[in-house]
Amino acid sequence: MSRIPLLPATSMVAAALVLAACNKPAEAPVEPAAATSSGQASDPQPAHSFDASITADDFAAHVQTLASDAFAGRAPGSVGEEKTVAYLVEQFKRLGLEPGNGDSYLQTVPMVETTADPTTVLRLNVDGEPRKLAYGSEMMIGTRTGQAEVSIDDSELVFVGYGVNAPELGWNDYAGVDVKGKTVVMFVNDPGFHTQDAELFQGKRMTYYGRWTYKYEEAARQGAAAALIIHDTAGASYGWDVVKNSWSGPQFDLPAEDDPEPRLPAQGWITGDVARSLLGDLGHDLDDLYKASNQPGFKAIPLDATMSLDLDSTSTRKSSQNVIAKLPGSERPDEAVIYMGHWDHLGDHGHEGEAAAGEDNIYNGAIDNATGIAGILEIAEAFVAQQPAPERSLLFLAVTLEESGLLGSKYYVAHPSVPLDQTVAVINLDAMPVIGKTHDITVVGLGNSELEDTLKQVADEQGRELRAEATPESGFYFRSDHFNFAKAGVPALYAKGGNELVDGGVEGGQKAHQDYRDNRYHQPGDEFDPEWNMQGVVQDLQALYGVGQVLAGSEQWPNWYEGNAFRAARDEMMGAKPAAE
Repeated sequence: MSRIPLLPATSMVAAALVLAACNKPAEAPVEPAAATSSGQASDPQPAHSFDASITADDFAAHVQTLASDAFAGRAPGSVGEEKTVAYLVEQFKRLGLEPGNGDSYLQTVPMVETTADPTTVLRLNVDGEPRKLAYGSEMMIGTRTGQAEVSIDDSELVFVGYGVNAPELGWNDYAGVDVKGKTVVMFVNDPGFHTQDAELFQGKRMTYYGRWTYKYEEAARQGAAAALIIHDTAGASYGWDVVKNSWSGPQFDLPAEDDPEPRLPAQGWITGDVARSLLGDLGHDLDDLYKASNQPGFKAIPLDATMSLDLDSTSTRKSSQNVIAKLPGSERPDEAVIYMGHWDHLGDHGHEGEAAAGEDNIYNGAIDNATGIAGILEIAEAFVAQQPAPERSLLFLAVTLEESGLLGSKYYVAHPSVPLDQTVAVINLDAMPVIGKTHDITVVGLGNSELEDTLKQVADEQGRELRAEATPESGFYFRSDHFNFAKAGVPALYAKGGNELVDGGVEGGQKAHQDYRDNRYHQPGDEFDPEWNMQGVVQDLQALYGVGQVLAGSEQWPNWYEGNAFRAARDEMMGAKPAAE
């Protein structure tokens, strides 16, 4: 089947849907859409009556709607976006919240949609022998340039370890080698990970240098023609199917003029098996290269191989929408606490010719991130009902294009509706666990900011303790939208349910999280399940609401802890504003 054309989010259809939502009476009940396995919406369920407090039933109603097949996986620029934006505006209107971007609930985010030709072949010449890598099964490749055609001929391959240039750490994988016009090959994650050496970078805990986004940017700064990351499940924290699913189909970027980061002509991944075979044919053992790359003073290795590529892509300029609502503060309305999460997911792949008849093609994104958006709506409703009313404003920010590189939040930070020096803090909700109550709260990047002190007070009242994420090597702190605020200096908290289940212990919690990662994360199986145990996520939302309640009812200006890399930007931004008490 041919692909259904995607409509820009500013299309007449979207405008009509949003206008209808804005004009709907605030007290109108919400009718979550039920959907059939074919993806067609069935008759609406009975209207749901929302409670002012945070409840499992209300949370489930939001998730079930947003993750239904009728919303088609919530891809930016699609009919799924139109329905999602309309639903969010409708809910904010129902709650009586004001538009959060001037007189509008929407902030238009310009984007470039690029789809690589899936028949693309990556051609190698390995020690004089030709070799081809197939798109999907052996490699994934694409361009962020917006160009319809990218051709690379006989670009020399250079192995650059982890592709890191960190002057403050005395580490430069590019030292002594010129990679201009060449194709760099590198490991995912950062030095120290595979040896678990705490003396290298942060050992097991991934730094920003381990993120693929950084690696491509650095390769572009070095003048490379292309960059290929060697995939391994432990280092990336996800399997090859996640790479394939995330990189196939439409890819979204901000226009180059709205993005100061440099871009490569081509960037992608190769499987670990391909890398082992390729390097083995050139006389290098992959395991030995892991060891060598973790040694200070590692030198890049030119390879007796070249890469050629003819990459055809369709590229279209469109736009997507951040959705923003505001509850004005009663005493200090110019100061705001932000609750945020991303509404987008991977969409409907059923029109790409990838799936067999009868196969589930919709990436519903129930956990990732209908749960976070449902959580924001529940917390918003609690603040609306709160007495006395919050003294500071609350901003509820549902951003787009997270799955494409945190682009919606990146755009908001560059064009904030509340100035960043008036933004007290950001609380991010992303992929909330629905596995039952836990004895702990996971704080991703624990040890970063004074927001954790406030969360600890709330957690103590719940009889829970704060713990770091179980897999710091996964780099989750750099993989969600709060990170753009953090880079700009705004204190940001990313917390959710923990790993030690009240019923099931640490073993049960870890098993549940692992099951999600292996079987549902960025797969069609991430669907709403009425059998979820949502008592834990209600407790999590109450805790995060409690943090905002303290901040919105006080004059505190929390900061990053001393020694944190983001503190200097906040100090410069804030001047003489008082610290947290």
